[in-house]
Amino acid sequence: MVYVDTSVLVPLFLNEPHSAAAASWYAHETRELVAAAWCVTEFASALGLKQRTAAINASQARSAWAHFERLVAADLRLLPVEPATFHRAAELVLDAQSTLRAGDALHLACAEAAGARHIASLDNLLSRHAQRLKIKPLKMG
Repeated sequence: MVYVDTSVLVPLFLNEPHSAAAASWYAHETRELVAAAWCVTEFASALGLKQRTAAINASQARSAWAHFERLVAADLRLLPVEPATFHRAAELVLDAQSTLRAGDALHLACAEAAGARHIASLDNLLSRHAQRLKIKPLKMG
């Protein structure tokens, strides 16, 4: 099982510097893909932010959203986020030295709760913290 971070999902459907690496990884990945259900909100937020900053237009956002929904329906199992998982994420960010953001801590807590052994992420900070939790980051590109 591979836990997929939103940092990989966005470049799968938008033209970004890491799009080719994300697409290549996805095309060759054979393991089950999982993500926290909250990645739906995070993905939508990324689309909204990119529209507000004129990085993409409304048509591109609609297209990316439709492709994302197809991925979720076909290849990405969404995991519910239980109260205990929110508590674990809080424990991860309570350490002032961790430098983790709340969203990344929630991804890590969800991956940990799911028993994921691997994480697909383009976020170096999240990947470093995943290693501390014995979740192996996958190399992209």
